[in-house]
Amino acid sequence: MPASSASPANQPLIAADNLPAQAALAALTHLPAVEPVPALTLSAEGRLLIVGTLDVALGWASRLQAQREVTVLALDADAAEVAELAAENEGMVLLAGSAPSLAGHLGAFELQWQDGAQRLQGQFDVVLDLSADALLKRVELPPGYAAPGRDPLDQALAVIDLLAFDGEYEKPRYVSYNERLCAHGRSQKAGCNACVESCASEAIISVGEKISLDPYLCQGCATCTTVCPSGALSFQFPRLADVGLALKTQLQAWREADGAAPRVLFHSSQSGRQALRAMQRAGQALPADVLLVEVWSADGVGLELMLGAVAFGAAQVAVFGAGSHDLAPLRKQAAIGQAVLSGLGYAGDYLCLIDAEAADPLAALRSAASVPLPAAEFRLLADKRTTLEFVIDHLVKQAPAKPDSLPLPAGAPFGTVSVADACTLCMACTSACPAGALKAAADAPRLSFIERNCLQCGLCANTCPEQAITLTPRLLIAERRHERVLREAEVFCCTACGKAMGAAPTILNMISKLSGHSMFATPEAKARLSMCGDCRVIDLIQKEDSVKAWEMTE
Repeated sequence: MPASSASPANQPLIAADNLPAQAALAALTHLPAVEPVPALTLSAEGRLLIVGTLDVALGWASRLQAQREVTVLALDADAAEVAELAAENEGMVLLAGSAPSLAGHLGAFELQWQDGAQRLQGQFDVVLDLSADALLKRVELPPGYAAPGRDPLDQALAVIDLLAFDGEYEKPRYVSYNERLCAHGRSQKAGCNACVESCASEAIISVGEKISLDPYLCQGCATCTTVCPSGALSFQFPRLADVGLALKTQLQAWREADGAAPRVLFHSSQSGRQALRAMQRAGQALPADVLLVEVWSADGVGLELMLGAVAFGAAQVAVFGAGSHDLAPLRKQAAIGQAVLSGLGYAGDYLCLIDAEAADPLAALRSAASVPLPAAEFRLLADKRTTLEFVIDHLVKQAPAKPDSLPLPAGAPFGTVSVADACTLCMACTSACPAGALKAAADAPRLSFIERNCLQCGLCANTCPEQAITLTPRLLIAERRHERVLREAEVFCCTACGKAMGAAPTILNMISKLSGHSMFATPEAKARLSMCGDCRVIDLIQKEDSVKAWEMTE
């Protein structure tokens, strides 16, 4: 785990005479050791693939054939010319082909290409892609793959990077996935797709009603865990509970040394630290009341950490965006959190996102700080939703205003559902809900709702055959743990024997849809629709003049 600001490399960012910051730094040394993160093993054995036009690819292959086992795929080259060159260059494999496609990761890249009428494939450890149109088009490219373009200097730098991959490597399993909590799909209906859309490395794909996470492609940006409303995806490097404990410890040590509440600045352990150092060298020093909290990726600082820091007594919480591949999810998280705080009557901008590319990135940290809350006693837990419940309870307890509910921006992981009169109480929504927010009563046709459980994933609305469900993002303050009835109806009973058949809206809807069928053209036949199965059979037997199956017409 990155040790928050305990790393020696961070110490130059903290002035020696800043006693509260130094106290916060020292407090981290007393924390218990963090549980190791599961690791993956990748192996590169020297199999280098070069893809591109024949002249350029062959030039690099000639330079590298003494160091690596080189294979060249010459795109759209003359097969006879390639075969002739292959005979002259025995230290490498020369192939001619077209329509290449690439998949896989370091040590297990798989290339497919067309050779005449055949579709061939091969496996390689690293790939130098010199083709005009890059084989992989991703924001986060996998280690071991380089597409430097046509510039010779960029190509040389890419080769240096690729030659460094030799032997076995370990990488953390950055993200864990709990399929049981996933709201991606149910009953062949689509729900939440936030992780798939936000994954910069294309490590997450949709597989039916679930997702599949490839840990070998995952680069640990943690955006998926930030946007996941249920906590089905959770970051492990470090875990939420570990970051929360370090954060709480630092804030407490700061207050004990200074008596005042600091501003918290989350930053990434690599890009963020480097950018802060560069700003410091340029004369843009951090304000003295800023507490640095280092995480692996700034993209992983979600709503639970932002609001958690406020609950622990931070006067302001900022996320330094250096190294982020997309600041939009962070901005949305900050907007949701600020909407919660503003709706509860807290004045000022408690949450902000700092763009490292801005003209004056630290301007927000020099503005007037907000009034800090009394520090909460609880810890942040591994479970995202439970942590948010604790945090919101504390915010509500200390809030200047306590409305019954407050509106939230679109995409918030909290909200309500409303049911229109078109609802037939078929209860399809209850089986689709992944969080148990919608419940069917066992003793009557009654649909109830527990708002605190709702993820606003949309599965209920997409599953409803009558399109009777509408979602509204909001945070319920009063009685949000209580179960409330959304819709109930009378029980429809058999018109012959009086036995209960189901919810009246469901049966009446069925009768309405079937009454136009030729099988129910007569009044007697229509009457059977309101009978139970047993009475329907008895009625058919007793009335000999009833329509027979072989007499029916469409």
